[in-house]
Amino acid sequence: MIRTLMGWLGKAIAVAIALVLLYQVWIFAHVLWWIDHNPKSTAFMAAGLERQQDKKPGAELRHKWVPYDRISINLKRAIVAAEDGKFLSHEGFDVEGIEAAVKKNLKKGKLVAGGSTISQQLAKNLFLTGERSFIRKGQEAVITLMIEATWSKRRILEVYLNVIEWGNGIYGAEAAARRYYKTSAAKLSRNQAARMAAMVPNPRWYENNRSSRAYQRRVAVINRYMGYARVPR
Repeated sequence: MIRTLMGWLGKAIAVAIALVLLYQVWIFAHVLWWIDHNPKSTAFMAAGLERQQDKKPGAELRHKWVPYDRISINLKRAIVAAEDGKFLSHEGFDVEGIEAAVKKNLKKGKLVAGGSTISQQLAKNLFLTGERSFIRKGQEAVITLMIEATWSKRRILEVYLNVIEWGNGIYGAEAAARRYYKTSAAKLSRNQAARMAAMVPNPRWYENNRSSRAYQRRVAVINRYMGYARVPR
């Protein structure tokens, strides 16, 4: 009886491992395809569309892909200054940022901060959910390694700027520039770029709360440091 149970347990574990490996292969195949093909949708977009259609059946996302050269240098610098100042120098992970996040999580007794780089945020946006868990962070790390090993920094930033959320149903720099400033992503001014970058941590809230003091402080900080941000050419 015990041998039979152990045998079934071993088979179950083997099947589970095989499924996990197949999932990693599926993800890596997408990562390789997206080296020179643009993602048409992401996990975050799919979740956003579902959320929108729960309220209004037939709702559609606002999203338009634009190439890297048609995104303002102001926005590139603002995003790097706001989200990942070491973007060009790290290989996917900001060790100091992770250490600070770990200390904060231990202090709070739960996962409240991730110390995520742009590469990690992109991995999450493309494949995962907004759920906070150690399992999800582990998968995010694996995907980040895949992306950093196969994509250039320019490609990482290009995809990131084209897929991240910028409000309810608004994805990518072009749709956001049109929504907030009635202009293209290519023509964003320094201040407009700083204001858009300041929305990234909580875009659905900031969409209607851009007069808050916290938001204004964040815009000011980004404006101060974006001139020093190094971005891919």
